[in-house]
Amino acid sequence: MPGNSERTELDDRIAIVRRNISELMEQATGASGAAVEESIANRLNEQQDLLTELLRQREALG
Repeated sequence: MPGNSERTELDDRIAIVRRNISELMEQATGASGAAVEESIANRLNEQQDLLTELLRQREALG
């Protein structure tokens, strides 16, 4: 079924993004310097936005 395949792919991508967010959070706790902190914050925001979009797509599948 195409729907199951698409949902599985979305679930895999969601898991990857969640891992990325977790790793970025770990990096943020050890980061020092405004430029590094800003870079991590930007990447974290991008990953959060991506996660929100992927979750929206998964919910749309039903």
